[in-house]
Amino acid sequence: MVWSHVGLNCADQKTTEEFYTRYFGFTRARVVDLGEARIIFLRQGDVYLELFAAGTDQAAPAQHDGPAAAGRMRHLAFQTDSVDAFLATLGEAAEVTLGPLDFDDFICGWRTVWVRDPDGVIVEVSQGFEDEHDEHGHDHEDKDGV
Repeated sequence: MVWSHVGLNCADQKTTEEFYTRYFGFTRARVVDLGEARIIFLRQGDVYLELFAAGTDQAAPAQHDGPAAAGRMRHLAFQTDSVDAFLATLGEAAEVTLGPLDFDDFICGWRTVWVRDPDGVIVEVSQGFEDEHDEHGHDHEDKDGV
C-alpha cells in the first residue's frame, strides 16, 4: 500500500492551486473535466492534492494546529530546511495560526509553524523533525505496539 492523495474542497480552485504551487512547489498534474465542474490534481514528488470546487459555505475557521474533533483532518504537514525562510517567502500571505514554536526539548533543531491556506485548512511546516530510534538504531515502538 502506498500513499495516494488528499482531496481538498476549495472556494476558488485557482486561488488554492496558486497557493500550493507558489509556496509548496506543487505543479498541475492533471485536470479532470466533468462538464460543469472540474477536478485539479497537483503533484509534488510522490504527494498529490486533489482540488474540488466547493460551495461558498465556509466551515468555522480552524485555529492553532487544527480542529481536534474526531473524524476531522487536523492539518496537512510539510517539511522544510528553514521555517523562517518559508515564512519570509510567504510574506503577507502568511496567516499564522500558531507558532513558530521550537521543540528542542524533544529534538534539537525541531521548529514548526502552522498557517491557514485560502480555504481555511491548517498547514504545518516543520524543520528538523527526525524519527525516534532505539539504542540499536531501530525505529521506536512503544510497549503497546503503537
